Amino acid sequence: MLVREKIENNENITLQSCASFSAKSRGRDLSEKKDDIRTCYMVDRDRIIHSKPFRRLKHKTQVYIRTFGDHYRTRLTHTLEVAQIAKTIGRGIGLNEDLIEAIALGHDIGHVAFAHNGEEVLNKLLPGGFRHNENSVRVLTRIEKQGLGLNLSKEVLDGVLYHSGFSKEGGRAYTLEGQVVKYSDKIAYVNHDIDDSIRAKLLREDELPLNSMINLGKTHSQRINTLVKSCIYNTLENIDKGIFNVSLQDDIEDSLYKLREFLFKNVYKGEILKEEREKAKFVLEQVFNYFYKNPKKMPEFYMKIVEDEGLHQGVADYISGMSDDYCLLLFNNIYVPKIVIY
Repeated sequence: MLVREKIENNENITLQSCASFSAKSRGRDLSEKKDDIRTCYMVDRDRIIHSKPFRRLKHKTQVYIRTFGDHYRTRLTHTLEVAQIAKTIGRGIGLNEDLIEAIALGHDIGHVAFAHNGEEVLNKLLPGGFRHNENSVRVLTRIEKQGLGLNLSKEVLDGVLYHSGFSKEGGRAYTLEGQVVKYSDKIAYVNHDIDDSIRAKLLREDELPLNSMINLGKTHSQRINTLVKSCIYNTLENIDKGIFNVSLQDDIEDSLYKLREFLFKNVYKGEILKEEREKAKFVLEQVFNYFYKNPKKMPEFYMKIVEDEGLHQGVADYISGMSDDYCLLLFNNIYVPKIVIY
């Protein structure tokens, strides 16, 4: 018996009947010979973690732009925190951790430089708008490996697509594993963005919504512990009732939502660092405009996208893949005068 088959048999023994079993995956767009050692979701995880856009996440902003401290989150450390929280929840419920890990590691791979500020710029400039979750799927299927994509399982791509947003009216992943990642994303960023804001002395703990602190806990670790437990136990209750949805208890979810609202008002869109956010938007917009007017300055791969899918798409693909530092480097090279006479 192959090692992969042993792992798949173990899944049959240990996972919930509503979990996503590797042997029953909906497959890939292009069929492949199965790996002897790894299940399909393990293969997907490895393809994502060894990809170039995954490595670039270490130089993409989470919230704070151009920080000098070693301990502020980047898009990469955010991704790792999401993966760890999601795997803990997944194991507690009895879901497929390999699928969870693959979705979590790939969920933000299409994010733009300068955090959501960059996403706002591209959303304004592109005729069809821009959403980082959709772009993550595009990076994984159309951009990586010079247009070949990573040929990931449908369950992974679905989880990446539906990881974003907090509205109950929005779409959700068809796997419970994908739904776990969606909640874990919120649990991670709400709490670590509070942690970073306090570290930067831009917020104080006593400014946080009191009811949320009472319900979730006063410290970073207490809040995550409360949210993880709520997600596990409430989802297990749902499954026992035949309701196959991942969810938090109502009062816990409301407390998380209030914290998220507080961050949007006071940090993400507030007066704190507003000037720096506007500078970042200006830089990215000017770089976009330059390549929109001079598309032949882009690498040949993106010129091929321009030919196949139009100028806006080709430039957007090039811009969205840039790290913060690379975008700033291009801006300086393009717009800042050089010393040419000595």
